Amino acid sequence: MVRAGSAGVTAGPTLAVVAREAGVSVPTASKVVNGREDVAPETRRRVTEALDRLGYIRRPRFDGGRAPRLVDLVVHSLETSGSGAVLHGAEEAADDAGLELVVSAALTRSRAERPERPERGWLDKLVLRGSSGVLFHLAELSDPQYAWLRQHRIPFVMIDPVLEPPSDAVSVGAADWRGGVTATEHLLALGHERIAVVAGHRHTLCADARIAGYRSALAAAGVRHRPEYVRHADSGEGAAGRSVRELLDLPEPPTAVFVCADRMALDVYEALAERGLRVPDDMSVVGYDDLPEARWLTPALTTVRRPLSEMAATALRLLLRMMDGHHPESTRTELSTRLVERASTAPPGPRPDGHG
Repeated sequence: MVRAGSAGVTAGPTLAVVAREAGVSVPTASKVVNGREDVAPETRRRVTEALDRLGYIRRPRFDGGRAPRLVDLVVHSLETSGSGAVLHGAEEAADDAGLELVVSAALTRSRAERPERPERGWLDKLVLRGSSGVLFHLAELSDPQYAWLRQHRIPFVMIDPVLEPPSDAVSVGAADWRGGVTATEHLLALGHERIAVVAGHRHTLCADARIAGYRSALAAAGVRHRPEYVRHADSGEGAAGRSVRELLDLPEPPTAVFVCADRMALDVYEALAERGLRVPDDMSVVGYDDLPEARWLTPALTTVRRPLSEMAATALRLLLRMMDGHHPESTRTELSTRLVERASTAPPGPRPDGHG
């Protein structure tokens, strides 16, 4: 047999052969190939093993040797300054490499306590437009979507993944543990010992790393870690402010707070203002990210800079090498963070509850 348009190249097994090998229907095998989620895990396993065993690959509708160098960047939103920084870095790197960059936001509707994922079927568009690789700046991909990318041999790189990706997935992030250490050491150097931390969701890469760095800095300084000073706030509006109000209501409230995202710092400022407290006279605040919002706050926010643009550019360069057949020696690349001192931190003042 010869594949149409590819004289001398033998055709691989059809989907019907794969389905027969796995003992399922052709539509079920098609769902697995296309990354659909409505397939039982055991059925998915049998089909995936049959696909690998028989060497089935659903080829894109273009000749890979002559394909345009087109790369997709998929972000969770096009409306945030963080996504803007990622776009800026990826665009510059793509332009330097002579690549075309297609940018899109692909989300399901938000689910409570569940990160957002690309819409079902969105990945098929990669094949239709002939993408050579993909950058993802998303909370996560589902297991079927990872399997789809592997099955179709589409190289991809995760930028700042929120959850731990599979061990073989290439990702670029920031040195968040070191960032947590740096933020806490800055407050310790000012004389603070009652230092709280307000982080995002539990069991996410960035929140866990930043809290671990915070605890490590306290331990190195011989300062007692207080579990009641560690708070988690979801991404909802006002969540960080509620966490700070709880901290202020403690018998011995903190004199400083490390807020693990600049976007949450606004809530913290507002909660402190509601109690008649001033930053940094009554409470020092350190943020994280160094987004433009950090400079707009009054007083301007001391924060840990996370190099989003550089992370995106690094991811693009890694992806380019993967498109050329080279797999990185390490699947995880971390770029350094640094403290940007502004006006929101100072030595401890009067206690936030009004006592000296």
